[in-house]
Amino acid sequence: MRTKSHKKNKINVITLGCSKNVYDSEILMGQLKASGKDVVHEEEGNIVVINTCGFINNAKEESVNTILEYMQKKEAGEVDKVFVTGCLSERYKPDLQKEIPNVDQYFGTTELPSLLKALGADYKHELIGERLTTTPKNYAYLKIAEGCDRPCSFCAIPLMRGKHKSTPIEDLVTEAEKLAANGVKELVLIAQDLTYYGLDIYKKRNLAELLENLVKVDGIDWIRLHYAFPTGFPMDVLDVMNREPKVCNYLDIPLQHISDDILKSMRRGTTKEKTTKLLKEFRKVVADMTIRTTLIVGYPGETEENYQELKEWVREMRFERLGCFTYSHEENTHAFNLVDDVPQEVKQERANEIMEIQSQISWELNQHKIGQEFKVVIDRKEGDYFVGRTEFDSPDVDNEVLIEASKTYLKTGEFTTVKITEAADFDLYGEVVAS
Repeated sequence: MRTKSHKKNKINVITLGCSKNVYDSEILMGQLKASGKDVVHEEEGNIVVINTCGFINNAKEESVNTILEYMQKKEAGEVDKVFVTGCLSERYKPDLQKEIPNVDQYFGTTELPSLLKALGADYKHELIGERLTTTPKNYAYLKIAEGCDRPCSFCAIPLMRGKHKSTPIEDLVTEAEKLAANGVKELVLIAQDLTYYGLDIYKKRNLAELLENLVKVDGIDWIRLHYAFPTGFPMDVLDVMNREPKVCNYLDIPLQHISDDILKSMRRGTTKEKTTKLLKEFRKVVADMTIRTTLIVGYPGETEENYQELKEWVREMRFERLGCFTYSHEENTHAFNLVDDVPQEVKQERANEIMEIQSQISWELNQHKIGQEFKVVIDRKEGDYFVGRTEFDSPDVDNEVLIEASKTYLKTGEFTTVKITEAADFDLYGEVVAS
């Protein structure tokens, strides 16, 4: 039998999946630090907490493989304990306990106090906004709501995250103030559904009022909106976007498909006509808005005709940013009752073709930026370049601006004016404009 080490415990938190999981890990780490625990993020530690994703097949596989990897390390004596939390654990806890029983304990998405107790820490209610951020110091995610009330047929998020629950404005302002005091300059607002914000506690869609309060926080330069839903979008948000320079002219609005037949089966509550009209209204009200969307191909019953309609619509709309995913057949969702009848190779071919079209659109749009000057925030230095972003680009998923490090010195987290000198399909190259 292996003898347990007597060294001081160090807790290693590993984050898989989306920005919501990043946020949850940061809250967990903040709570652990407040209880005097030695906690690190994705470094060496003898106690491991794996924050899993259970959204689609690839994410589930990555989560399971990570758990198995750390079980091997535990058996080899490299770590003492392994705890699993997050969406996969919420959704499949009984199966996981049966298949991987050597994990010390499994926790769901709402069991933070119990997880902390297992780690020898207390849950401190008064720690509003106290987190250990794991993103570059200049930006942070701000989760404004948890859960989702939408009935989308393909989505398992309500199974893992529950019903929509907004965080009060005053708590979010407090959190933003603490982030700003620690050097954060950009807030990326996230939720399963931003547009539903406030309906549960204020009895109205209240995203615009939240933005009006957040722009008053000293030290915050940019506020970015992620994961809006097209049905019932609160148009007063666009007025705030126009009026307040801190609110980036940027919106992430996952649209999923455009064929009326598919939208109806997906239970999206909208049509091609309504969606197209909404996007045109966005561009009319905010002239230089960047719109990011995500699409799903290979949904059950998607015919070649449905797909061709989607493809032509992508060409027509010319989104500045776009991602495309293949449909994943998820248990206990409404769409699981349908026949997953599009072969995987066809799904992948369709996704690749959509992204090839988007690559060309992005290249063409980027060519128009050559010679223009943009305010750019510097995220990091990588190889021979400083890497930054404009207000039209979100971290990790969008275009980046590369500036030769040999020509100038730039500080991470600082804003600078950059003139674009060259443009590829997804990257811009530029030079700092002397002030």
